[in-house]
Amino acid sequence: MLRLLRLAAPVLRRTGAVAWLASAACRPDAASTDTVAPGATQRLTDGLGRQLTVPARPRRILALAPSMTEMLYAVADTATIIARTQNCDFPAAVRTKPVLNTYPLDLERLVALRPEVVFTVEGMTTPDDAARLAELGIPVYFQRYTTVEDVFRGVEQVGRILGREPQARRLTDSLRTELRQLGPAPTVGGKPPRVLAITWQDPIYVYGQNTLFTDKIRLAGGQNAVTEKFPQPYPALTREYILKLNPDVLIGGSFGKLDSTFFRNYPELKRIRAYQTRRVFGITGNLMERPGPRVVESVRELRRILSEPAAQ
Repeated sequence: MLRLLRLAAPVLRRTGAVAWLASAACRPDAASTDTVAPGATQRLTDGLGRQLTVPARPRRILALAPSMTEMLYAVADTATIIARTQNCDFPAAVRTKPVLNTYPLDLERLVALRPEVVFTVEGMTTPDDAARLAELGIPVYFQRYTTVEDVFRGVEQVGRILGREPQARRLTDSLRTELRQLGPAPTVGGKPPRVLAITWQDPIYVYGQNTLFTDKIRLAGGQNAVTEKFPQPYPALTREYILKLNPDVLIGGSFGKLDSTFFRNYPELKRIRAYQTRRVFGITGNLMERPGPRVVESVRELRRILSEPAAQ
């Protein structure tokens, strides 16, 4: 801890933000952002209701979740992004940034990077880690999402925090327009198919009702087969429970892949409608798992899956 405190000293001594950094690495419209007085700060309430103070124009930022890194790349002056997690792979330019391991969180490395604010998502960073960073003078800003609109608002919040509101607004306007242009969600037989999405096979973890997936699958023309709200967003289900759900569609891997793994391990689940009609599909993991600027692309992919006809 003493070593961490020594590394954190420059962070603890800082009084806030500085004027907006203008450099060749900035995006062309970065100059439109108003400058602020040196040392100015802003008081924020994050998505978990936590109060924190951050510089008025942070110029050293990073995210502890790949989805938040994507959001920063979509809105921020990328020169201010000082690191990425070991799982960040989009956009391609992120690979030029230093890596910060997050499982477990490399606290010493994070402090040495001297971020002015750290962005993360509920469930990706432990409250204990956030509290330790706050003690070291590094504010941690959480976001929480249950709907696609929450993601859009999250983009706008990042824009306000970073002094990049015009950039963020242009992006969310475009995303909302793109979502509207998808039109009404298609249905088969006038009834939305019930979709079960698994995240792990042993035990069987799934996307629960209180997750972003519920809203995305609704926009795609289906409904989450899990209608019960569990305390955990990604509950573990028994085979008996899944048999009762009897989903029309199963997401978690191609039919061939799951037939040789998941259904081999749980042969009784071959009785579910999704298996009987071969409506078992893989999906792009970094779209499904990341609540970021590509969320509309994720909805579009789910629509394509639901449009696949059932085997006769």
